[in-house]
Amino acid sequence: MTNTERTPQPHSPAPLHPPAPEVLHYTAFSADPEGGNPAGVVLDASGMSDAEMLAVAAEVGYSESAFLTAPPEDLGGGHERAFTVRYFSPVAEVPFCGHATIAAAVALGERTGPGELLFATRAGAVPVSVSVADGTPRATLTSVEPYVQEAAAEDVAEALAALDWPSGDLDPALPPRVAFAGARHLVLAAASRERLADLRYDFEGLKSLMLRLDLTTVQLVWRASDTVFHVRDPFPVGGVVEDPATGAAAAAFGAYARELGLVPEASVLTLHQGEDMGRPAELTVELRPSDPRVRVSGTGARMR
Repeated sequence: MTNTERTPQPHSPAPLHPPAPEVLHYTAFSADPEGGNPAGVVLDASGMSDAEMLAVAAEVGYSESAFLTAPPEDLGGGHERAFTVRYFSPVAEVPFCGHATIAAAVALGERTGPGELLFATRAGAVPVSVSVADGTPRATLTSVEPYVQEAAAEDVAEALAALDWPSGDLDPALPPRVAFAGARHLVLAAASRERLADLRYDFEGLKSLMLRLDLTTVQLVWRASDTVFHVRDPFPVGGVVEDPATGAAAAAFGAYARELGLVPEASVLTLHQGEDMGRPAELTVELRPSDPRVRVSGTGARMR
């Protein structure tokens, strides 16, 4: 063998990379892809790390994306359509997201048919039902058991300062509270539709307050009638200015309305959201006297 000859060496196989997850794009609380709140949906996130899910959510850029995997054994037993679901905004994981739940349920329903689902979330087990009427899919989630707490006066004052809302612009019939139905929300009621429509706020100031109080959104409300409300949800902790339709906040608001006696124990409320953003959405909130949990329903549609 000469100095220039070498024994052939076997080539090492190129490292195998798992295929990129398929990300579906659905809107929730609207049958029109141009309305409602968009969500990314990954129906098979098995093998994805936290960092990978966060990276996908950031790339998608919606307020939240849902990632589905096999359920824990203690949840899936006997339930054929049970899943673990995790929710990521572009900057962080959140314990529960209503619109991404509706979007994921509609996506599953289009593939496996209508029926009952069970989602294991960080907030708890969330039953979801999917139906189809006149070709339009609709999903209903049942929240975890909610609670409503007093809001400290100094926290309300800090929120109003960040929103640049004078205290006199609040509706005294709907006092501030912190409400939970899977995630925590500060409920503030505007005295007029004009006040609600004028939303220009201190992003970092409100974000700082929300992080300190462990809030997911601030639920801004205006009461149009006994059972109809217009709502907006600043979401700076998720890296976006505003959520076009917020199912978790709708569930929390249902608990709030019942706790304060604003509506009968058996009620169906209609929440309009997203109109001021050009993405109108309609959320239906159902309260039942025999069940402390809140049901939130809406349509959904595939965007692309």
